[in-house]
Amino acid sequence: VISRQTFSQETRVYLYAMTDEEIQAYIATGEPMDKAGAYGIQGKGTALVKGIVGDFYNVVGLPVAMLNKKLNEIISD
Repeated sequence: VISRQTFSQETRVYLYAMTDEEIQAYIATGEPMDKAGAYGIQGKGTALVKGIVGDFYNVVGLPVAMLNKKLNEIISD
C-alpha cells in the first residue's frame, strides 16, 4: 500500500531596505543568480537579512526537523 503525505511550512524572511547601488553590488557578486529567492541567506546575502520568523533550514531548502517529525509519524502508524 502506497501512502501519500503532504505538508508545508512557512518561514518569513525580512530584508533591510537597499539602495540601487547596494542591489547592483550584490548582483555583481554573482551569488543571487542561481537562487530561487535571488539571495543567499547562508552566503553574502546574510548581510541583507534583518531577521527571519520560522525555520532557517526551510529557507536554505529543506525543513529537516519537520520532515523528521512527519517521517516518524508515518513509521509509527
